[in-house]
Amino acid sequence: MNIPENLKYTKDHEWVKIEGDIATIGITSFAQSELGDIVFVEVDTEGELLEVEEVFGTIEAVKTVSDLFMPINGEVTEFNEELEDTPELINSSPYDDGWIIKSTISDYSDLDVLLSSEEYKNLIS
Repeated sequence: MNIPENLKYTKDHEWVKIEGDIATIGITSFAQSELGDIVFVEVDTEGELLEVEEVFGTIEAVKTVSDLFMPINGEVTEFNEELEDTPELINSSPYDDGWIIKSTISDYSDLDVLLSSEEYKNLIS
């Protein structure tokens, strides 16, 4: 299972990559494998200020539809528009081309409660 060490993780199986004051957010390799083939991603919260655990979108797989939860407080600044035509990027490249949103970071202390790669490995094993 691919769990990059440079990312932070949530118990809801989202990953967070911090670059300055912007967080890139997606779902983990584990999550996409559990969901199966991703067929649709909907994010209608672009431009909204959301709090931790608020739903920022949904992801639809052949098996199910799942909510996507904000791992931090921040404003959704960008949606990965590539996912509109090719949502399967989440299956083939969950940590790179399959990112879902970018968000500002309103409170850096939110990052303290996220899991390290080692903690996330322990959660899913």
